[in-house]
Amino acid sequence: MSIHNCIVHFIDKKPDDSPSTLKTRENVLPNSSDVQHVLADLNDNYNSKPSKAWGFFQTESTEWPMQGWLRDYLSEKLDFASFTHQAIEHLKKHLETANISLSGHLLFAHYQQGTTEHLVIAVLQHNEGMAVTQDLDIHTARHLDFNQLHLAARINLSEWKNNSQSKQYISYLKGKNGKKIIDGFRNFLGCQEGVDGASETRTLLKAFSDYVETEDLPEEQAREKTDTLTRYANEQSRRGEVVNIEGLSEVLDEDNPQAFYNHIRNKDYGLSPEFPADKRTLTAFRRFTGRAEGLSISFDSHLLGSKVEYDEERDMLIIRQLPTKLKDQLLRNKD
Repeated sequence: MSIHNCIVHFIDKKPDDSPSTLKTRENVLPNSSDVQHVLADLNDNYNSKPSKAWGFFQTESTEWPMQGWLRDYLSEKLDFASFTHQAIEHLKKHLETANISLSGHLLFAHYQQGTTEHLVIAVLQHNEGMAVTQDLDIHTARHLDFNQLHLAARINLSEWKNNSQSKQYISYLKGKNGKKIIDGFRNFLGCQEGVDGASETRTLLKAFSDYVETEDLPEEQAREKTDTLTRYANEQSRRGEVVNIEGLSEVLDEDNPQAFYNHIRNKDYGLSPEFPADKRTLTAFRRFTGRAEGLSISFDSHLLGSKVEYDEERDMLIIRQLPTKLKDQLLRNKD
């Protein structure tokens, strides 16, 4: 990770009508190993958060000034400290107008991973613990607690600059702070929601289930491909990257790398070529399987309650919309 600029300010807005308190730093932080470690931990925790939304900037206006300031910074009309001062003053006014309470250190960091530039904005919280000093004294020590990272956003600057049609270059956490403060933070950024990661992930899993059925894959092979899909999507999410349908198709079948991609294209699921995977949806996706006395049953978990219904009292499965091949066999046997 190459850090271009990083700075931390402090903001405190009480849950009343009193004005916000700001404490701002005048100069960017030196690019030290401590800053590197903080950003690495921040990124790891941000990537691991399961609940995120993705969007893009609103049309620039006096109400949504963030992208204008950001553009001025990137074109060197503003230095980084001045850009963040304008941003935190804007946040202060926003909190007071909407009467939103917030307290924490606000970190701004412009950094680069590989060829991609990012800006991350995060509200950092602290925790207290006990420490032993070099003189063997015991005292209370405060430290950053990334487990309490609930309010943060990351802007893919490279995508924003190079792909004007993108609707997913901003991601932000939808965590435990409640709708009011999450919406307030999104509005402070001037961001509107674009790609629905959860919906796109559900569509991907539906397309995959159809693919398994169409190809009439043996159960063991279907299970292996299911594991490959979820492993690929989770790994992309862990790295903060999107799912690429062509890339996924290649890892699903090395001998026929276009098979799954062609299935999606030919069926016209309306799935985006690239989208951020939703970890909660992926976690819930698995296959139920069972085999006994000549009977073998397997189905994807998301079909339970729709095409498959379990009657616990009568120990029965009710299956709706049978696979065409199975239905044909049953009809031929009837004759």
